[in-house]
Amino acid sequence: MPDPLRLTLRIDRQGGNTAERWLGPGKIRLLETIDREGSISAAGRSLGMSYRRAWLLVEAINESLAVPAVTTRPGGAGGAGLTDTGRMLVAQYRALEQAAADAAAPMLAILRSLQDGSTGSLEEPIVNVDGEEGEA
Repeated sequence: MPDPLRLTLRIDRQGGNTAERWLGPGKIRLLETIDREGSISAAGRSLGMSYRRAWLLVEAINESLAVPAVTTRPGGAGGAGLTDTGRMLVAQYRALEQAAADAAAPMLAILRSLQDGSTGSLEEPIVNVDGEEGEA
């Protein structure tokens, strides 16, 4: 049975008075699938989304970067792929995701034990963001 608790990483970008969802697991999955499939439409189909939705997400990613993450073949020839920037974006996101998961593991274990009743109190130390133990 899969773990019912998981950490999800989403990076928001502040723009004026609002924050926009800049990068998260869905966009990263799309980039990885474009890299594997070699096509935005094939990636969209593989992920159960329309070509339009996939294209709009790719466009948003590309417009948010100094150098595009995805390139397409001009003239309707079809096909798309990740640029070096796109590959670096995916790699850095996955590394950040793993680091966050590693850092959150002790806290998730406490939350899991509270869910399943394996501990009756908060006897285990709470881990602060700086990694030091503290009071609950």
